[in-house]
Amino acid sequence: MKLTILNVAYPLVPVSPGTAGGAEQIVAAIDRGLTLRGHRSVVLAAKNSQVHGTLIPTPSWDGRIDPDIRAWAASEHRRALSALLESIQVDLVHLHGLDFIEYLPPEPAPCMATLHLPPDWYPGCVFQLARRNMMLTCVSAAQRARMPEALLPARTICHGIDTELFDRRFRKTSYAAMIGRICPEKGFHWGIDAARRAGVPLLIAGDVFPYEAHQRYFEEQIRPRLDKNVRFLGHANLRRKRHLLSAARCVLIPSLAAETSSLVAMEALACGTPVIAFRRGALPEIVDHGSTGFLVNDAAEMAEAIAWSRDLDPAACRRAARLRFSWEPMIQEYIDTYTEMIVSARKPPRAACAAKIQSGGAG
Repeated sequence: MKLTILNVAYPLVPVSPGTAGGAEQIVAAIDRGLTLRGHRSVVLAAKNSQVHGTLIPTPSWDGRIDPDIRAWAASEHRRALSALLESIQVDLVHLHGLDFIEYLPPEPAPCMATLHLPPDWYPGCVFQLARRNMMLTCVSAAQRARMPEALLPARTICHGIDTELFDRRFRKTSYAAMIGRICPEKGFHWGIDAARRAGVPLLIAGDVFPYEAHQRYFEEQIRPRLDKNVRFLGHANLRRKRHLLSAARCVLIPSLAAETSSLVAMEALACGTPVIAFRRGALPEIVDHGSTGFLVNDAAEMAEAIAWSRDLDPAACRRAARLRFSWEPMIQEYIDTYTEMIVSARKPPRAACAAKIQSGGAG
């Protein structure tokens, strides 16, 4: 069964394998997985997105992002999505944005919405939605456990990465690394403090998105801590990220949020680099304490774990990544779920069938 799947990304961040946004990386992976399997992939996303299938671009925004800009971006997405559904036949719409409720297509289009962020970041009306042919998907057991009771059916499909893409061998050095979105909930300042306590150099790569809170965090909490031993590298494309992760002695994830997953942790392990993370959200599902990294509670424990990370085996990290975090099962599970939903949507409603039987109608 060949499918036509429309993935709808968050409006304000371009989709690509090298973006700092985990949701956008997953959209890129699903798009690639669909096309490699001979399905038709259509992606509605900000212009300059990089996809294997067909990109339907919506306007991007380079300035400060505030509520008015978010509302404008959602309206552009809503208009583009409506026009697209009128022009082509789509089997299923897969929504990924935190604001997906703002451009949810009308019934009866089969829809899936993946919740990439903590459930309490979504408006409560998401969990009060009641419509046919729609499903919510979580990305980890920890996230699913935190999700409030919903009227829609829910399923858990864990994230995965292309482990072969990250199986690069560079000589290990003395530095620790942090990679990701530079924003308050990621706790980068705690990682800086831990590296200083441990006496090791720290390289930071990532993006400061143009949200006022993110930029203020960088200026107040990160920039003043930078020096010759703590360096901010800015955006890291895929090639640079692989080198940075592979050569690091360890990767720090001092997140203060209940992480729903961590692609950076999976990528680091695939590179043979142990992960030292705060014990938050889904991180205990990814890091095997004492084997592929350490789970800690504060900067002091993180500093101690940096010293211990030298004793961990890079081969064990790579092996765990290959066995547990390959993207192939994720892609197949999405395709299986798409197919299940599409087949179900094409069946006539039970009430209509019963009415036909009672009336003796044959259709």
